[in-house]
Amino acid sequence: MSNRTIMTEFLLLGFSEVRELQILHFVVFLVIYLAALMGNLLIFMAIAFNHHLHTPMYFFLINLSVLDLGSISVTVPKSIANSLINTKSISYAGCVTQVFFLLFLVGADFSLLTIMAYDRYVAICQPLHYERIMNIRACVKMAAGAWISGILYSVLHTGNTFALTFCGGNMVHQFFCEIPQLLKLACSDSYLSEVGVLAFSVCLVLGCFVFIIVSYVQIFKSVLRIPSKQGRKKALSTCLPHLTVVSLFVCTGVFACLKPTSSFPSALDLVVAVLYSVLPPIMNPIIYSMRNKEMKAVLKRLTGCR
Repeated sequence: MSNRTIMTEFLLLGFSEVRELQILHFVVFLVIYLAALMGNLLIFMAIAFNHHLHTPMYFFLINLSVLDLGSISVTVPKSIANSLINTKSISYAGCVTQVFFLLFLVGADFSLLTIMAYDRYVAICQPLHYERIMNIRACVKMAAGAWISGILYSVLHTGNTFALTFCGGNMVHQFFCEIPQLLKLACSDSYLSEVGVLAFSVCLVLGCFVFIIVSYVQIFKSVLRIPSKQGRKKALSTCLPHLTVVSLFVCTGVFACLKPTSSFPSALDLVVAVLYSVLPPIMNPIIYSMRNKEMKAVLKRLTGCR
């Protein structure tokens, strides 16, 4: 029997045992990672180097791009490296690091999306007070709050997970260190505290989600009261990218939570993990650049496209 004091490494699940398929996985994930890297960096540069985009909405969008870039960098490069050198191992410290940063970045990401919903609510429902409420100091405090809440959430979750005793081997049935898979390795009498933390996490997520829903209910009520069709369309155009990103985040997360659990690795587990850990960071820049006219125009100038 082994426990956390002598556990030196975990073994991650590979996408295939066939060498040719491992190389294919390496190429596909490398392309996806580079696309996410380029997309989020372009968003960052477009906002940073254009003064007319220095508004609260785009300030929060820069933060979102940094978080997305970080979250995909936590899981994908290690998986790429393992496929390239044909190994499955990740050190105990590496697994702790993956869990900590993934929870921190995803937690801060959702907190930021909640703040962005509030920003849109103030902009549309209280436009005369927008500059006073969403001033620079307030925006910095809210963004800092999102990052700090992500850190605190991650410290709680990570510390509680790796305080467990692992006696179910060291094979993690996922391509990164995923908490539900790690819990399967924990002794049956030691994982209940982490289940409590997971329940607390669900409550926090539901609270943020309810806040977003209530904000958008008020937004849509205000939009319907706008007399001109063009005014309604303009107001909605500033909300659609954020609403689409929230929907993508929530749908992939809910799908991951509701998928049937199994004792053995399955293709569904891998697909779901890719959906919630890889898809949002690569899709968010596309959503914001395609659905936002100002962002689209800036990116065209930045890349030299017409």
